[in-house]
Order: sequence, then C-alpha cells, then structure tokens
Amino acid sequence: MMKFAHLILLVLTLVACEPQSAEEQAPMRRPDFSLPDLEGKIHANSEWDGKVVIVNFWATWCPPCLKEIPMFIKLQEKYGERGVQFVGIAMDNRYAVRNAVDKMGINYPVLLGDEKAINLAVSFGDHVSALPFTAIVDTQGDIVLQEVGEMYLQKTEKAILSLLVSQEQG
Repeated sequence: MMKFAHLILLVLTLVACEPQSAEEQAPMRRPDFSLPDLEGKIHANSEWDGKVVIVNFWATWCPPCLKEIPMFIKLQEKYGERGVQFVGIAMDNRYAVRNAVDKMGINYPVLLGDEKAINLAVSFGDHVSALPFTAIVDTQGDIVLQEVGEMYLQKTEKAILSLLVSQEQG
C-alpha cells in the first residue's frame, strides 16, 4: 500500500510540474537569422516580415522530410498570394540539396544550414534536435506552432487558415 501511495504522489508531482500548454504560455518570438540560398545569396528572415512564415528544417537523407515537401509545395501555391511563405532550411550539402530542389520542383526559398542551423532549430523550439522540424510564425513574428516530425496536411492547413483569418479580420 505504501508503494502505491508513493507512486500516486510521484505521478501527481510530475503532472503538477508539467510545463504549461502552448495556449497558456506567452508567444515565443521568432529568432533572427541570415543564411545563404543555393546560389550563395544571404537571406534574412526579416525579408518575410508581415507574412505567415512556415520554417521547415530538413535534409535530403531524411525520408519524412522528403515526404512532407510535396505538401509544402502545394500549400505555397495555394496560399502564397495570401501572404504565406514557406522557407526550407536544409541541413545538408549544397549538391544534394540542389538535386532535391530540382527533382521535387520546390517553389519556395531553400536556405543552406550548417552548425548554425542546428542552433537556429533549437532556438525555434527543436529541443530534441530531430528532423524534420517545422515552426509556424505569425505575421507579428511570434512562433505559434512547433512540430517535431512530419507535418500533415490537415494540421498544417488548419494553422495557416487560422492565421490568415485572424490577419484578415484584424
């Protein structure tokens, strides 16, 4: 009986110590960054200020990363004119990334990351350093969604639409 009481106490303590849900926390500001594209041109995230920005960290050797990219391409086509901007940050070598971009027909900026990109992913909320990792940033520059692992259409589109609706009403 005493062991069971200790177990209950431990569970209650763990539940009490759980971090607040995203709805209860103050929004996290997106980190500033500058990274090169495939041609070596530096892009700063301020380039997309005022847009809903979906930042996706990925690599060519990551199957779930490659699986979600066609969806991102379609959503960029569908919502780009309404102020949505996908930005891929590839944690891979330039040649492999160029091949993937050309083969898949990626229609959004793809930036190249190195060790700085790993730290950048962590500052966006990827505390397990896993790929793929996606963060959605609202028009004010606040991170409103962080997802480790593959993104799925319904969740991604729902997040985009809720931000576009609030932007259009505001």
